[in-house]
Amino acid sequence: MIFNNGVWPTMITIFDDHNNLDISANKRVARHLLEYGADGIFTVCQSSEMFALNTQEKVLLAKSVLAEVGEKIQVIASGHTSETITAQLEELKAVAATGVHSIVLVTNRLDINNQGSTELLKNTERILNEIPDIDFGIYECPFPYRRLLSEDEIDWCAKSGRIKFFKDVSCNADIQQKRIDLVRGTPLKLFNANTQTILNSLKIGYSGFNGVMCNFHIDIYKWMYNNFTTEPGKAATLQEWLSKACAIEGPAYPAIAKYHLNNLGLNVGYTMRVKPNTNLTAEAKQMSADLEKQENEMRKFLGLKKMTCKS
Repeated sequence: MIFNNGVWPTMITIFDDHNNLDISANKRVARHLLEYGADGIFTVCQSSEMFALNTQEKVLLAKSVLAEVGEKIQVIASGHTSETITAQLEELKAVAATGVHSIVLVTNRLDINNQGSTELLKNTERILNEIPDIDFGIYECPFPYRRLLSEDEIDWCAKSGRIKFFKDVSCNADIQQKRIDLVRGTPLKLFNANTQTILNSLKIGYSGFNGVMCNFHIDIYKWMYNNFTTEPGKAATLQEWLSKACAIEGPAYPAIAKYHLNNLGLNVGYTMRVKPNTNLTAEAKQMSADLEKQENEMRKFLGLKKMTCKS
């Protein structure tokens, strides 16, 4: 499989007032992301509250997103949150059976006790062998701990021929340069999760952006991807603004993203499992209101239309 370059949101999960998956609302969010520029969607990820979903819910969520947008863009999913590789394999096989375009492996689940390369590569190879006929991604999920890949591990992934999508959470331009040099000429594509380094990462050859702020203003990130080479001055100004705007990604996330989408009219509620909604303070709500104004000012600067709810 060849992964689309561009902007990949880490899609949040919508629950109803009874704390069950709201399938209709999740489909609305998927359509919204597609309509405003998503080149692919990463669901059943940390933003999706995957550590608080059971296997049946992970499968249902992946199926619903795939059914809604999977004929137009690629949908990938993770979901192996258990404490043993055997149990993780059952989760991964169940999600793979939904027909998603790729399964994404989480580095800290491959090396649960942070034992090192031998453990991570052993478990990765086992998963690749037991789940044939599908390509994989790999993701340095920061929860429950951030397990960055070493250069040797990245080289192994690139040469495996099966791992073709890498969500980079290093947040470090020097590391990103070393990584792009490592994967050059291989099937492994790098996607940056860090807003502060997005412009530089695109300049050195990263295939796109895969981060949480796409849940707020994906169209603006898409403009950056589409225009960073042809309009370098505007891209530099946009990088400065994006670096400030992403401050909203904090203790209230993902509730603050749901609040932001509600203000667009998507009607997604605020129910969460991973954090108490008390994090959605008056201050957080004001930050969202301020951000909405700034987004629309930036859209005028970039020649984009105001974002509305089309779904």
